[in-house]
Amino acid sequence: MDEILDVDLLAFERGSATQRRAVTDGVMASLRTGFVYTAHDLSGGLLDDAYGVLGRFFTLEPDAKARYVDTESFGARGYTGPLTETAAVSDLPDWKEMFNWSDLPPAGHPLTVKYARWYRPSVFPDADIAGAGETLIEFHRRLVDLQRRFLRVIAEGIGTHETYFDNMTTYGTHLSRAIHYPPMSSAPDGGAEGHIWADEHTDINLITALPRASDRGLQVRIDGQWVDAAPPADHVIVNSGIMLEHVTNGLIGAGWHRVKADPDQRAGRLSVVQFCHPRPSTVLTPAPSTVTAERPCRYEAVSAEDRLEEVIWEINLIPDARRVD
Repeated sequence: MDEILDVDLLAFERGSATQRRAVTDGVMASLRTGFVYTAHDLSGGLLDDAYGVLGRFFTLEPDAKARYVDTESFGARGYTGPLTETAAVSDLPDWKEMFNWSDLPPAGHPLTVKYARWYRPSVFPDADIAGAGETLIEFHRRLVDLQRRFLRVIAEGIGTHETYFDNMTTYGTHLSRAIHYPPMSSAPDGGAEGHIWADEHTDINLITALPRASDRGLQVRIDGQWVDAAPPADHVIVNSGIMLEHVTNGLIGAGWHRVKADPDQRAGRLSVVQFCHPRPSTVLTPAPSTVTAERPCRYEAVSAEDRLEEVIWEINLIPDARRVD
């Protein structure tokens, strides 16, 4: 069985050529599972502050949380209630609630004009939690920086220049998402109907980062088996998405995962993830270095916007076109 390995991003950035190569090789080997753990330089204090804000948000009364719904954002801004998002492979909605936010390019940037639906302003709960927006924007920006730096390791691993992903992710539609998984005892029929916290799925984006979770539950599918994700303390979990599989011609597959409570877990779970996206104008096509005689080109060119829209429909986040009621 392939293993999820732990690497050190800072060794890639600051170490010797040998250390840099070791990190690259480790990342590429680990991403055969779709997942890798990395040491990082995110501030522990910033993580504490962000998770504190989000923990308080999910304790608000339902009517208060409902004030932060943005129905026009397709689940990309503000609050999304339980039993809404539905894995593409399932007909049962996930037992989770979410809070989503992002950052914006400079005012008047052409992307915000042509792709206004993907660059909506975020809705922050400052009326209920003082300073929430300032804390969450800083968290978002720091994690975007970490993800773009990590993509440089992947760029070298697939045989391109380390800056290969830099331009396509500058002002990308990166999305931060806090996910509260309520206790399964509070799910419809106590979970007997078959709902789980989050059914098996892959992410649509390039890579996803998960810097912390309050409890276990994340599982990765490796060689047909479900394996608990168990990173070393203070490591960030990084997983590959559908767009990265496309850009790497399948060299790096999207990581299959789910979030499931075991019978001994009575409490809920809080985690925060960030999805690293290219600009919506990006034409996704396999990097030339990933196309060989042994690995012919498998993927047609498609815009990042078109691919994203299809997945948003599949996971039930378009209000007027619900696949599952």
